[in-house]
Amino acid sequence: MLEHGTGMMGFPLRLLAREVYDRVARSCGAEAVALITGEERRVPAAPRYWVCTVEAMPRHPVDFLAVDEVQLAAHVERGHVFTERLLHWRGRQETWFLGADTIRPVLERLVPHARVERRARLSRLDGRGQLPLGQLPPRTAVVAFSAARVYELAERLKLKRGGAAVVLGALSPRTRNAQVAMYQAGEVDFLVATDAIGMGLNMNVDCVAFADLKKFDGRQSRALEPAELAQIAGRAGRNRNDGQFCTLAPLSPLPLSTTRAIEQHDFPPLERLFWRTEALDFSSAEALLRGLGTRPFDPCLQLADHAEDQQALERLVRRGDVQALARGAERVELLWQVCQIPDFRKLLLDDHFELLASIYVQLCQRHRLDTTWVQRQVERLDDVSGELDMLLVRMAAVRTWTFITHRTTWLDDALGWQERTLAIEDRLSEALHEQLVSRFVDVRSRRRSPRAAGPAPAAQPLLRTDGPRTARSFAELATFQASPEAPNKVALREASAWDAAPDERFALTDTGHILDRAQPGADLARLGIGPELQRPEIVLLGTPAAHAAHALKRRLSAWLKTHLGTHLPHLEPEAASSPALRAVLYGLRRSLGSVPADVVEAPWDELADIEKQDLAARGIVYTPAAVFVVHAMTPLALATRWALLAPHWPWPRPPRPSPERRVVPARSAGGPALLWQAAGYVWLEGTFVRADWLAASWARTDPDTPDTKLARWLHCRPAVARRIKARWLHARAP
Repeated sequence: MLEHGTGMMGFPLRLLAREVYDRVARSCGAEAVALITGEERRVPAAPRYWVCTVEAMPRHPVDFLAVDEVQLAAHVERGHVFTERLLHWRGRQETWFLGADTIRPVLERLVPHARVERRARLSRLDGRGQLPLGQLPPRTAVVAFSAARVYELAERLKLKRGGAAVVLGALSPRTRNAQVAMYQAGEVDFLVATDAIGMGLNMNVDCVAFADLKKFDGRQSRALEPAELAQIAGRAGRNRNDGQFCTLAPLSPLPLSTTRAIEQHDFPPLERLFWRTEALDFSSAEALLRGLGTRPFDPCLQLADHAEDQQALERLVRRGDVQALARGAERVELLWQVCQIPDFRKLLLDDHFELLASIYVQLCQRHRLDTTWVQRQVERLDDVSGELDMLLVRMAAVRTWTFITHRTTWLDDALGWQERTLAIEDRLSEALHEQLVSRFVDVRSRRRSPRAAGPAPAAQPLLRTDGPRTARSFAELATFQASPEAPNKVALREASAWDAAPDERFALTDTGHILDRAQPGADLARLGIGPELQRPEIVLLGTPAAHAAHALKRRLSAWLKTHLGTHLPHLEPEAASSPALRAVLYGLRRSLGSVPADVVEAPWDELADIEKQDLAARGIVYTPAAVFVVHAMTPLALATRWALLAPHWPWPRPPRPSPERRVVPARSAGGPALLWQAAGYVWLEGTFVRADWLAASWARTDPDTPDTKLARWLHCRPAVARRIKARWLHARAP
């Protein structure tokens, strides 16, 4: 790119774009290069080069254009963006598409004039079968596919091997760079990461160890394809340094055929890329949705209908307040822009949709976001207290607000808000790095390895020779430890006691704390953020010896699984007999047993009668107002749901309403919609109504029901009750 007068490069990750931006800025000067990602814009007065994430690439003519990792055009959610770049984006003099060989046949079909060049890997990549944690060689990256699993592995490496650096996609560039610098300097010999390292983040890695071979892709848990495994394994060894890959015991070794395919880089070609039309009609919301459903022009293209922005649009246009405002091309195009605000938190989509609806209504009514409202949203994120998972939740929320602040026409003093959100991100980044080091690195083992870049500091003598030698010098030698302490008998006895503890010894509070009934007032642990709401991480609150801590955590994990199985419904969408049934069960499971009816309305209409009968027999109630599992609405179940939600609350939690409180006005709720929905409530005209009470109110409402009576049931004004009744009666009409 730098050989041309102007150029632009698109990358799949914000972290990778930032890494390349830093290199170009060092080479050409910061005044010559722009950085554009969803959350960050550094655009000097007259940049010659543009480094961007693929989604953020601006329509700006340049001599040279490149897009990295173009095989992601086959990604179900992001693929259509990469495909659009392949089909329509070109540099005036030169265009490069970089990616895996698997995309070559489809690329040659869609871009027949392209010249394909293969660049062979300069080093060998060899499979080593299976290795236990204790036998992993130094400079190993251990790869897992959820934050909770990454934490678990990093803690094990701290106990056995001195610690590890951690890289997650949710980290900011500043935190990620600090963690990588610690690894690159040899202060720790191991790195634990998600598959984010597979996208070109280059480090001195000799071996990649897979701790898992399945990942949740946003819709389902699935096994990784061999080509995906190879993308990650390829981080081991670079240039002329050979690399290795393996699985981490007790995970079984990769099949021989998969190992050979990775070593030889031999994979089946991609057959289809995801596509979405560029020609969108903004004359009405209905026309926009029809345009998004336009069929592809080539059989090797598949319509992308799972993109997050389209899901948001489909959801928002069903809201009465949005429907009333989305009139005319300008308003519809604004709605589409709002729908493209990304959900970095990935907790519950309903909360994100509520945020989008609030933004759209304000922009339509005021043409700007209310400054007081924005300040309230941002201020509560400026908090560096709490555990690691809390900081990550706040970091994700700040990223969303940083994206919003870059829509300069939406806010007064947009530049000031950008500076403020980036300052909050910096403070959270620093706190995150400190938490990661404190939690996952044994400071006694922190050092520089022989492979560290740069000279090591001069060795210091154990005994001073330039002053008097005192008894204190020898006393200090006694504090040196060559390895972690061996477990003592007390710790082993304590571990055995926890292993034998009965279920009745433990209790779960609605604030997410696990208590020891044998010691009144003793908090053993709290729930942390896990891969799903129903699979929280267990964070110990005390400081027991290592063996006792592992035994306690193991025992609490087993107890919690039993406890949740007793008090929450068993939904198991993976075992569903049809896609529609799977979608209904999945929607209910994500929200812990109750959802607004419109969340599952479409798949419900596709269910066979026998499937609906089976759901009814399992205690699942469907009404046009709400869908819920009866078992999920008992007082014990509701308390359990609040406990699971506690770690997702990034600021001081309000008290949980009593089981008798069926209606909570939004002005006194004090929390995001996701909290109330997953706790059993449904948003209705400015009020949170418990799902079972809402369904009962719907069942009791008929044409003769006075508006005032329905208003008393739902704690709303009679005029609001009249609208709700009309909507319900219309839904009942044959």
